[in-house]
Amino acid sequence: MRIALPLLLIGLLYGGNLWSQVPLLSRLSPPVVLGVLVSWSLVEIFASKDRLGQRSLHLVQLLFSPLVGAIMGMAVAQAAGIPTWLVWLLGGIGGLVALVLQLVQVGWFYRLQKIPLWVVFAQDALCFVLVLFALDAPRQGGLIALLLLWLAIRSSKEWRRWYLDQAKASDRTRPRRYKQDPD
Repeated sequence: MRIALPLLLIGLLYGGNLWSQVPLLSRLSPPVVLGVLVSWSLVEIFASKDRLGQRSLHLVQLLFSPLVGAIMGMAVAQAAGIPTWLVWLLGGIGGLVALVLQLVQVGWFYRLQKIPLWVVFAQDALCFVLVLFALDAPRQGGLIALLLLWLAIRSSKEWRRWYLDQAKASDRTRPRRYKQDPD
């Protein structure tokens, strides 16, 4: 998933005061946060169209996705007004879910060698819908998150099957060495 786009959407849809309630973003001034998020969103959108840009984005997104997932989880939890200890717990869970989803995306990218352009656009639309549901309809947002985790599990199962099939195929094409008798 995108990194800056969800945070930018939250800030634009729910006003700049929401960023002041998020633990890490509250330490920065709102114009700086807005400038960084707009700039990085544009980089993500335009760099995701070619292979080299996708590779570099995957590295950055893999490193920062747990942080952004934690920020998103904390923002949603604080908007719902739940206790502080639960805000931190949901932040940790959000970071882990974001990391798992990013690992699945990187795995599919390297397995397919290129993600089709329609998948990139579908990812942007899903990111937008997930952010909207997370704040306005948490149950539906939770169902979408569970669906994404189910897809991640199915993907890992498919990768394992593909890997085992590749290993069997390489065993069939490898010449066998027989032990020779010392006659």
